Amino acid sequence: MKQQLKYFFSISLFFVFLISFAQQNAPSKDRIKITGVVIEKVSKQPLEYATVTLINSKNPKAIAGAITNAKGEFAIDVIPGVYDIKFEFISFKVNEIKQKNLQTSTNLGKIALDEDAAQLNEVVIRAEKSTVEIRLDKKVYNVGQDMLVKGGTVSDVLENVPSVSVDVEGNVSLRGSDNVRIFIDGRPSNALNMAEALRQIPADAIDKVEVITNPSARYDAEGGAGILNIILKKGKNQGFNGTFIASTGIPENYGLSANLNYKTENLNYFTSTGYNYRINEGGGKTNSKYFNPDGSVNKYIYEDRSTDRTRKGISTKSGVEWAINPTTFWTNSISYRENRGSDESLVNYNNFDNNLNFTSLNYRLNNGKDNGKDIEFSSNFIKNFNDKGHKLTVDGSFSKSDNNDNSIINGVNVTFPNESSYSTTLNDEEQKQFQFQADYVLPIGKDSQFEAGYKGNFNNLNKDYNIFSSENGNAVGDYLSNVLEYKEKINSFYTQYGFKVSKFSYLFGLRWEDTNIDVNLLETNELNNKKYSNFFPSAFVNYEISDESSVSLSYSKRLSRPRGRFLDPTPNISSNINIFKGNPDLDPSLTDKFDLGFIKRWDKVTFNTSMYFENTTDVFSFVRFESGEFVGDTPVILSTPINIGKEQKFGFEFTLNYSPIKKWKINSSFNLYNTNTTGEFVYTNSQNEVVTQNLDNKAFSWFARINSRLTLPYKIEWQANGMYFGPSNTAQGRSLGMYGINTAFSKDILKDKATIAFNVSDIFNTRKMKSETNLPSVSSYGEMQWRKRQFNLSFTYRINKKKTDRDKNAPKNNEENDGGGFPG
Repeated sequence: MKQQLKYFFSISLFFVFLISFAQQNAPSKDRIKITGVVIEKVSKQPLEYATVTLINSKNPKAIAGAITNAKGEFAIDVIPGVYDIKFEFISFKVNEIKQKNLQTSTNLGKIALDEDAAQLNEVVIRAEKSTVEIRLDKKVYNVGQDMLVKGGTVSDVLENVPSVSVDVEGNVSLRGSDNVRIFIDGRPSNALNMAEALRQIPADAIDKVEVITNPSARYDAEGGAGILNIILKKGKNQGFNGTFIASTGIPENYGLSANLNYKTENLNYFTSTGYNYRINEGGGKTNSKYFNPDGSVNKYIYEDRSTDRTRKGISTKSGVEWAINPTTFWTNSISYRENRGSDESLVNYNNFDNNLNFTSLNYRLNNGKDNGKDIEFSSNFIKNFNDKGHKLTVDGSFSKSDNNDNSIINGVNVTFPNESSYSTTLNDEEQKQFQFQADYVLPIGKDSQFEAGYKGNFNNLNKDYNIFSSENGNAVGDYLSNVLEYKEKINSFYTQYGFKVSKFSYLFGLRWEDTNIDVNLLETNELNNKKYSNFFPSAFVNYEISDESSVSLSYSKRLSRPRGRFLDPTPNISSNINIFKGNPDLDPSLTDKFDLGFIKRWDKVTFNTSMYFENTTDVFSFVRFESGEFVGDTPVILSTPINIGKEQKFGFEFTLNYSPIKKWKINSSFNLYNTNTTGEFVYTNSQNEVVTQNLDNKAFSWFARINSRLTLPYKIEWQANGMYFGPSNTAQGRSLGMYGINTAFSKDILKDKATIAFNVSDIFNTRKMKSETNLPSVSSYGEMQWRKRQFNLSFTYRINKKKTDRDKNAPKNNEENDGGGFPG
């Protein structure tokens, strides 16, 4: 049904034009006016562009009609008579009033339309101006409505998404878990450094983000916490139209982007291109107290760090969508991104004895440069066999990326110059990925449908790293090099069946995935093969209590494969006594997820809440321990991920949308959870003693976010949001609480063809990750701030496109890789 949208509106507009022309030239004598409002039955939201048609049963050629405005309103001038009145909107059931006797001007009141049964009653709010749409199975965050992310990146966008949090290093978590799978346009992203990859995509290129906390069998099983699907913009309005955005800010940053498209009857050409230059200032500190074997204090070392990261890059995506015929669509696109940057960090070490008397000062200055190129070709083919949802979708994509970075690290001991050091690092990475997917949807009867599909994901990555280190000013030092080879082959099949009985909707699915992964270090001949096959069942039940409320119960089995920084063994040596590196021998973890959800709507409020339980085996987490190496007499502390055992999480979450008045919209989310982890870790300390550390841990934490958007006098839009991350215990210490507040203002100018916006992120400069770590040999307090307070100013100009334009001429042909069925 969705795929017929283009033809539906084209025909509707054609008839409305004829009707309006006829009415304007007909005599006004004895004419009456018929008015009313068309709304969606469930959400009570007005339906813009719904078609209203009046047919005189005695003379079918005598037709009148109209299309509703943004408020769902319509007005039709007709000659008095008896009419059949038809109300239509794409993917909704037709509502028809038979033999209505209209002799005087009449207000028909509110006409409610039901969603088409072929979609099995997926519940969604369609308020186009809402930043957050709440659905039973997922939440949709509309980026275009958010002023706070202007001039930012994907990481800034995700910071505002319900249920999602982004730490100061850019690592993404969902409901407090970082085992989340990230999709871009429905395709998984396998970047080795995901946090950095997300910072390379400008926010202006993003249309919306889907948060799927308990995915059905249609989706990849990977992502213990769920899936985030980042959907990039693609113009769809008829004719030529587009948007230009320019931005600047403090610390120094500039951006320029254009989103353009040209649409004809059968072809839609689209492009999105942008350039950005930005400087991020950050910093942190680690204050450590070292102990002797008898527990007495040995010494103190206080580290403080400042960082300046410069990034500049260009990204573009262009393609064409071809409506081969009214039921067949083929879209091809190519994307290219190139980024260059430099990292400068200064780490100062102040050394003290056991009585906190100053003993020495040294510092490490890191100058690094990096550049990367990514190119991707993707193709999407859709065949609709009828307008009931019977269709076949085929997707394919190929991508290639090259990234390299190098750095020079000078360690200068001010107090004892002979103890200075020098290091260099070189990293060269190449990745190729091919993906193929086919999905088939077959409606069976009125309220049920069958779905099946296949997906193959094949990924090859090679990373060559070289590290040279010398101590005490020697020209000869230690040389460390290796080649990381990562090969991934995943083949999967799924099937699911959904049906509706009375007020109950059901969806049962089963997915099978066969995984073969090699993580090899070629120079040292360390070979790690992970080969396994798993079945992943899923089940969803929804009960429609009333038109305004529903309750759902769902279960799915999920998988978390270690990726990116978890696997990469390249040491991060910006600090020579606190080093981080990944673990190539990590095993995947399996999660059983249960979710009980409830959604309720009132006139001005939409409330969605859920209780969830997750049971995970072989969970992986980071630990800190003595590596056995020393810098002078200081033991080197290594941070690395390991499989620690089991984890059980029980949580409660709610999301609230509230509009107290027409000009004020509020949405908020709250997540509270308790985590119980059991496991242990065995290592050898600096005294060559085997230490078994109990990692059993019970942690209670919560985070909250509130967003407010208000129209001020003179049509100035004001938006503000605040977030708080509660403290939590860890297996080796404690994470402390953190909060941040952002705000933005915008004003439409040039007869609403342009918008100027100003935003401030982290107003009070409080987005600092704080932690305490306690080990037998050392205890430490640390702070980390990836980016300090930032100011941005942006200017948006629209060509042949109003600020509130909907994609009213789009064929809606699965561009979000959505396969149909409940609950999506």
